[in-house]
Amino acid sequence: MIRLGTPRTGKPRRRLARRGLNKLQTEWIAVDWGTSNLRAWGISRDGGISFSRSSDRGMGKLAREDYPGVLSGLLDEEVSGVSEVVICGMAGARQGWLEAPYLDAPADLAGLIFSAVAPDMPGSQLQPRILPGVCQKASGTEDVMRGEETQLLGLSALRPGFSGLVIMPGTHSKWALLDGTKIDRFTTAMTGELFEVLKTHSVLRHSLQGDLDGPERSEGFAAGLAIGIEHPERLTATLFKVRAGSLLSGRTAPWCAGFLSGLLIGAEVGGQKDWLVGGEVPLIGGTGLCNLYVQALARVGAIGRIIDATEATIAGLKTARKAQA
Repeated sequence: MIRLGTPRTGKPRRRLARRGLNKLQTEWIAVDWGTSNLRAWGISRDGGISFSRSSDRGMGKLAREDYPGVLSGLLDEEVSGVSEVVICGMAGARQGWLEAPYLDAPADLAGLIFSAVAPDMPGSQLQPRILPGVCQKASGTEDVMRGEETQLLGLSALRPGFSGLVIMPGTHSKWALLDGTKIDRFTTAMTGELFEVLKTHSVLRHSLQGDLDGPERSEGFAAGLAIGIEHPERLTATLFKVRAGSLLSGRTAPWCAGFLSGLLIGAEVGGQKDWLVGGEVPLIGGTGLCNLYVQALARVGAIGRIIDATEATIAGLKTARKAQA
């Protein structure tokens, strides 16, 4: 079991051309530029992965003028004879490389590439394009996403014809209603970030010290999940039970961490049960975190199916680029 706040993306395996492992010829480069990390994959003519590279130089660590050098430095020898780069994620944010204006939901994600922006790469052969995010502007429903829209487009390619709810657990969990390539509406739950803030900066931190992954964590998670799902409206009145439980009942740090995680995920799911429209619910993210949501969904009679976040991202970037053909 893992802590909330774990990135919904997994670590790609590195395949380096300079070590003689690259057997495919790269036609173009797919990039996911997040807040914390940067990942790139070489894509061959037949859609295979010719190489993968990663870096911790995410948007949160960069000034606008840093982007060209960071991208060139990441790719170095991999880009010989390659110019086309398609980027999703926070590089297109207002504080990123070059803002890619949001598409308004409802929106057809099949046309993402046609709203991409092209930042400058002085002195480089690379010609990057950054895909837009998606927003909702109606009063009372205001929301935004960047990067998740590409994963949703990827899901439409991985599961053709899918229609229904998709959940993307993470620091800021997204719930989206998707019909093929069309996103109808979505909402954001700051569940993962709340866990980290409460664990680090609130009075609850005194009950969450040391190793939090002990055997009692599963028991605590189940207890918190039940309360969160049953009474999501009581979340703020229930959080202090983490502290009280450790002081009065001898609850261990792993139990308390599990309880807090379960309480927050339970309140997220319990408070949005009206979004469940029947059928399986794809969960796009890392296996550990998504498994927690599988447990939560099972308690409300839904079935969660895990979709690897990296696979969805690459499929989305491929599908976006293909639309221009």
